[in-house]
Amino acid sequence: MKIAIIGGGIIGLGVGWQLLRNGADVTIYERGQAGSAASTVAAGMLAPYAEVGFEELDLMKLGQHSLELYPRFLDELKNDTGNVPELDVCGTLLSALDRDDAQQLRRLFEFRKELDMRIRKISSEEAREREPLLSPRIVSAIWLPDDAQIDNRALIAALISAFKNRGGTLIEKTGVVEITSNNGRIRGVEANGEPVSYDTVVLAAGTWSDRIRGLPDRAKPMIRPLKGQILTLKQTTDCEPACMIRSPDVYLVPKSDGTIRIGATSEDKGFDTTVTAGAVKDLLEDAWELVPSIYDLPLQEIHAGLRPSGPDHAPSIGYAGVDGLYYAIGHYRHGILYTPVTAYSLTDEILHQKPHKRMKTFSPMRFHKRY
Repeated sequence: MKIAIIGGGIIGLGVGWQLLRNGADVTIYERGQAGSAASTVAAGMLAPYAEVGFEELDLMKLGQHSLELYPRFLDELKNDTGNVPELDVCGTLLSALDRDDAQQLRRLFEFRKELDMRIRKISSEEAREREPLLSPRIVSAIWLPDDAQIDNRALIAALISAFKNRGGTLIEKTGVVEITSNNGRIRGVEANGEPVSYDTVVLAAGTWSDRIRGLPDRAKPMIRPLKGQILTLKQTTDCEPACMIRSPDVYLVPKSDGTIRIGATSEDKGFDTTVTAGAVKDLLEDAWELVPSIYDLPLQEIHAGLRPSGPDHAPSIGYAGVDGLYYAIGHYRHGILYTPVTAYSLTDEILHQKPHKRMKTFSPMRFHKRY
């Protein structure tokens, strides 16, 4: 089967690599450089337990399942390329700085206990014993031991290498302008003014997915960009956090490369990716209130990226209502977390026509009036 994937972010790379492992002929088209957009501007958190909201049980289960798939995903990746990042199950420390934070943490704790998560409510003293860098202002905390993280940039590099090693074709700096069809079936794509025939097309172009021509109105992706600004600080011997640290306003993620990622804003600014002084100031101030010793750390990077968000902040994964067309879009803040489950489930659906029951909630067809 000859398959085109539009979009070379971590989702497109993960799906393409798995399709290759199962015998497909795969070409990825990327409008810029592979993995350089939202996939790079991320903290690499794999935190379904810390991030689940009160009305996001299906998303929590999806994230939990994808996290469970990560060891298999990384083992297979290691077979196809040499340098693979480790899965770091370091846990998340949710911390409260004042009474309002403490009340919010109490609600979060009770909600998670109802879901039978592994979770502990701990005192400020125990929180600082677990993480001595925490501010003395901390009044209470919650410990979530099963959250994890990964070096997302190293993961992207490994996926690019594995995709090429498996014989995939990666065409960068080439945007697909149109998906071609005939008699209700996808026939291929048009890129660089040239039509190319494919049996199947996977749309994984993130926030740009709705800008590609040729899709019937009933299959138009419902997607919009949400801007996120994130900072990277360089660790020193005086500031080496042992786990992910969060408050209701900010997160700090220590990375194996000796940095700390601090994020992230959520701004409805269209396709603007301008780094702004106010966002940097707010992130640094919120992080400093949690971990005062970041004050003297070198500021290494400031990035702004665009998260692809659907109307319900849930991904659209699977058959898109047109013969030969599939979606892998709308992963919002969780693209790194959802990569394994997206890659495995979509590969099975495309090659074996076996959509997973657990993925029905995330079918692109849920937005069709006829669904």
